[in-house]
Amino acid sequence: MSRTNKWWSSACLVNANTISAYAMKFLKKLQYALLKAIDLSGLTFLAPVVRLCYGEEPKIQLQKIGQWIFVPIAGVLAFLFLWHVTSGTIQTKSGTLPNPAQTWKGYNAIDKQAERENLKMKAYELTGDAREQMLEESKEQLVGVEERVKLANEAVTQAKSAMSEKTKGLIAPLDAEYKAKKVEYKEIADAKKEALIVKADSLPAGNQAAYTAYQGEVKVAESESEANKEKLSVLKKEIDKIREMKSPQVADALITQTFAAEEEQFLKKQIELLSNRNKAIQVESATGKITASNAEFLTLTGKAAYDKARSIAKAESRLGKMEDSEYAKPATIWYQVKRSIFCVFTGFIIGTAIAVPVGILCGLNSTFMAAMTPFIAIFKPVSPIVWLPIALIIVSGLIPDPDNNPIMEFLWDLPLIGEYKINPAFIASAVTVALCSLWATLANTALGVASIDKDHMNVARVLKLGFFARLFKIVIPSALPLIFAGLRISLGVGWMVLIAAELLSSSEGIGKFVWDQFNNGASDSLAKMMVVVFLVGIIGLILDRIMIVFQRMVTFDGAVSV
Repeated sequence: MSRTNKWWSSACLVNANTISAYAMKFLKKLQYALLKAIDLSGLTFLAPVVRLCYGEEPKIQLQKIGQWIFVPIAGVLAFLFLWHVTSGTIQTKSGTLPNPAQTWKGYNAIDKQAERENLKMKAYELTGDAREQMLEESKEQLVGVEERVKLANEAVTQAKSAMSEKTKGLIAPLDAEYKAKKVEYKEIADAKKEALIVKADSLPAGNQAAYTAYQGEVKVAESESEANKEKLSVLKKEIDKIREMKSPQVADALITQTFAAEEEQFLKKQIELLSNRNKAIQVESATGKITASNAEFLTLTGKAAYDKARSIAKAESRLGKMEDSEYAKPATIWYQVKRSIFCVFTGFIIGTAIAVPVGILCGLNSTFMAAMTPFIAIFKPVSPIVWLPIALIIVSGLIPDPDNNPIMEFLWDLPLIGEYKINPAFIASAVTVALCSLWATLANTALGVASIDKDHMNVARVLKLGFFARLFKIVIPSALPLIFAGLRISLGVGWMVLIAAELLSSSEGIGKFVWDQFNNGASDSLAKMMVVVFLVGIIGLILDRIMIVFQRMVTFDGAVSV
């Protein structure tokens, strides 16, 4: 090998070693960053996966992965299996409890409804060729959907007919038995009655023993009659129970029918919004009428001219409103979710603004703590069901006419916030959240401030720091871990309270959605309510994870968050 080749081989080897060293250093930094991010977010179950990828103690990491990932997954699958198996056995007035598949269909229906409302709004605003194209597509889709609706209606009729025949078959023998026993028991009762009446004619007057014995026979006869009536009642209940039976086939057919009917209704509404109710078409039609009226106005005199001028003025006013109009979009589930989250954070911020300063004062001054203790003990256990009506009465008294209130109008005009149309019910719900959730933050703040190392306070005195300097440089930074622990609990409590508050106050949000579904009574209402259970839980989990991140960012003792 020549000297040049040797030099080139050595240089390549050195470069390869340097690149390998840089790569290893980068991977090590990446591992540290990933583990730090996992620890900060509280997703510690992912740490063994990262360590396994880097080859650290594979046996131990696999055990942890099995414990913290596969075991929970197995638990979830077992829950879904038990839910699927037992759901058919739990009978309600609305049918059987929805199984996982039906609940998923309920979620799809909720999501589809939100998507359709967005399409309707788009149809209302569309113009030109895009409107024409969407109109043709909608008409084509409607033809296919109408056929599906027809088939779904036939399937429902068949399922109901089959269920009716099945019910009749189960009821027939019980009904025959009921009628036969009713006749039998009546004949027995009548016979005993006649016998007792005859026997009463021969009772010896004044004979106490004979009259007592006769009264005993009457009581026995009445007791037997009541027992027979109870037997008939049991048979009647069995018959009624069979009549109230819900067929899974009928339920599935009704859900399919509902979905098809909803899609048909949507397409008809969309076609309407793309044609005669389209904003551009309405504006164009109104403009044409005004132009024709203006031309006619130029030929008129006297009262006719005045009437026409007035008519044109009104038409131009309507045209202006029409040009500024927007599609009246109903509240969809995703809008209600956003409004609920906004409401809970509004209440959470109000509660925090009260709890943190009061908690700091309680921690700094034992006399103030003693003064606050009775109020904390009395108001902490109060239910949101009690706070909400009080909050509604007070807020409604302060804002009797929201539509003409300057504060409400200001809030409605704000960007981002304005779309949620804050009203007294929203404010009352937020205040209820604040009143029910602030106690955990207050208690943790007081504990955190009272637990500050006395040496820190002594140093502050030596340095002759003022009250606010001590507050912002020593007290609050030292108490932050416990303050955020309280905030995490408060946010969780606030989220639970909010759903009940919205349900009772009819404030737009997830709670109102649940109440609407409860009153709706549609075939898939229960499935949609089950969807909300998981939706509320998932949002609560996300909120808790967010608070864990903030808590860990200010925690210096390596405390574990679960």
